[in-house]
Amino acid sequence: MDIDVKNLHPLEVRLLRHVNLGDAITADSLKADLDYKVGQCNQAFSWLVAKGFLEEVSRKNRVFYELTELGREQQQNGTPALRIFTYLQSNGAATLPELATALGLEKKDVGSAFGALSKAAVTGMNEEHKAIAIGESLPESEDLVIQVLKKGLEGPFEDTVLNDDEKNAIKKMAKKRGASNAPFKIVEKEDVVFGLTKEGVEAKKAIFEANITGEELGNVTAEMLNSGSWKTGIFRPYGVDAPTSRLIPGRHNPYGNYLQWVKDKLTALGFEEFDGPLVENEFWNGDALFMPQFHSARDIHDVYRLKNASHSKEIEEPWLSNVADVHENGGNSGSRGWGYKFDHEFTRRQVMRSQGTVLSAHQLTKAKNPGKYFGVERCFRYDQVDATHGADFYQTEGIVIGDDVNLQTLLGLLKLFAEEIAGAEEVRYVPGYFPFTEPSIEVHIKHPVLGWFELGGSGILRPEVTKPLGIDAPVLAWGLGIDRMALMHLGLNDLRELFTPNIESVRTRRGN
Repeated sequence: MDIDVKNLHPLEVRLLRHVNLGDAITADSLKADLDYKVGQCNQAFSWLVAKGFLEEVSRKNRVFYELTELGREQQQNGTPALRIFTYLQSNGAATLPELATALGLEKKDVGSAFGALSKAAVTGMNEEHKAIAIGESLPESEDLVIQVLKKGLEGPFEDTVLNDDEKNAIKKMAKKRGASNAPFKIVEKEDVVFGLTKEGVEAKKAIFEANITGEELGNVTAEMLNSGSWKTGIFRPYGVDAPTSRLIPGRHNPYGNYLQWVKDKLTALGFEEFDGPLVENEFWNGDALFMPQFHSARDIHDVYRLKNASHSKEIEEPWLSNVADVHENGGNSGSRGWGYKFDHEFTRRQVMRSQGTVLSAHQLTKAKNPGKYFGVERCFRYDQVDATHGADFYQTEGIVIGDDVNLQTLLGLLKLFAEEIAGAEEVRYVPGYFPFTEPSIEVHIKHPVLGWFELGGSGILRPEVTKPLGIDAPVLAWGLGIDRMALMHLGLNDLRELFTPNIESVRTRRGN
């Protein structure tokens, strides 16, 4: 077996020279014998295990308790229970606030300590609702607390030195993190024992044959130059052909970059961006879009409802009355409406935003004619997660208002999205149906691996949508899956890759 021992780190060399086959190698032994620090021990173990020169023999978890500043203060001045009991014995009755002031304790500490003493029939309340001592001595549980506090003065101790009663007592006094308000801090330690492997024995032999000590110099310091000691020192060889360390600069998430790029592109085309909350009521999420309240897409299987608060307090007027009229009888839209009784309770029900068009409805109430608006919104809709579907997703939503806009204008916008923003080479338009647009168009693109899939829907908003919200002009609208556009743009084959926890994907993905 050929072993290039010249490339071993001095920490590895010194460890291998020091140990023998069958030795129990631990961090404590290296700290004592080689004066290694904990970090150096961990580095040497990690490197040598990876090379196959060491192997893990055993691993044991140990629990220690360490006295905190609060614990030291209680050990020195007494626990709250002891101080309350002693005070009441010496001074007679007192209210709990008086005890807190006299003893310099927090009111909550006085309350909990007095409650425990009262439960043990050591203290009580007199007819004047003042605390009094009614027992002769502290309860046994409090004696155990004092006993355990004394152990802590000697330094951190392992749970194995405690008896069962002391273990039960310290459980109420110790915390792992944020232990400043507890007398003890829990410190968990893992003892790992390593052993030399057969390959490690061969590496040790090669180290001695090459006369490598681990004390070789790795660099030249100013002190060495001043003293001239570098002239007699032995230097570690450097492998000039060894690969350099990989540099990993910070990067933005490629999908986050893509979303920002889309926003910049639309803004450069004169669009104004809109946004809104993730939580909406049924009014804006569907009613304002002329979706009947009995529409199947509004079932619990398609939208996520909120438990608290389940309903919004009110809906803005005159939009509520206008939309209700349109649903019931067509209102001022020239339509006959849906012909049912509008449910004013249902319309206040809160849901997670299921489509980006809800923000277009909001924008109509304050939009200008002419005007161009867009948004990139996160939406939530129950769906089977696969390569092209997610339970939550992003849409790019937008409207164009103008007296002279028409279907040809809309097709031009869809072509812009499909070819320039998604990067698709093959595009087709398919007639569709949406309650809020007429005509309605779906745009489909062809992915090189996934084949044809729908990019999203679009159309010209119906008068039943625009007129109740104050717009009396043609309005083009679209809602496209920007996640799916990103598949094409970033060269992906699965939507789930956009949200992967694999940091390597973020470092190497095209689009940074």
